[in-house]
Amino acid sequence: MKRSGPLLTLLAGLLLGLFMLSLNATTGEKPTSSYVKPPSSGKPSTKASPSTPPARTSPPPSPSPARTPVPEGVYTGRTDDDSSAVAITVRGDKAIAYVCDGHNIESWLQGAVNDDGSLRLTGKDGASLEGRAKGAKAIRGTARVGSSSHPFTIKKAKKSSGLYRANSTVAGARIEGGWIVLPDGKQVGILRRDGKPSPAPAIDPETGAVTVDGQQLTARPVTP
Repeated sequence: MKRSGPLLTLLAGLLLGLFMLSLNATTGEKPTSSYVKPPSSGKPSTKASPSTPPARTSPPPSPSPARTPVPEGVYTGRTDDDSSAVAITVRGDKAIAYVCDGHNIESWLQGAVNDDGSLRLTGKDGASLEGRAKGAKAIRGTARVGSSSHPFTIKKAKKSSGLYRANSTVAGARIEGGWIVLPDGKQVGILRRDGKPSPAPAIDPETGAVTVDGQQLTARPVTP
């Protein structure tokens, strides 16, 4: 009887185990897992997105170069080769010029003055003069008379210097005279008697008075 105790205990344990297995099969319960998914932090991702490059802007257009108009007035001087004198009278958008060597070559020219400070004048027999304002008190250009070209730079004339002209009839001869009074007071001009050229006599720059073949004439300032 003493040896049956352990057997009874073992039998009771087996019966209890069978009972528990039967109970789980009846209720359908399964053992739960101990793993728990960690909760989401709820914070947005800190991964930086690629930045958008700044839009390229075109550089501002370069300003147009400054243009110097030709101020009104009379400009006188000599050619670079010192062979002739040049005078230009500017008024508004028009100009008259005179090129003269003081002996037998001369040309009267006229034309337009452009807003950009340039001018182009033309005369008889293909004569021409092209120039451009150089600052506010000078004109740089080239005069072409006959087969010769004469570069020049002439300055704005002061009082008494300038460009003068006279037309009259003396002793039945047609008189045509042109004078350039230079800044130093010297005069360059040609007087034509019925088309024949000769050096012009001096005029009085203050009054324009000039004596031709014993008769007094008046040379007047030239304006367009």
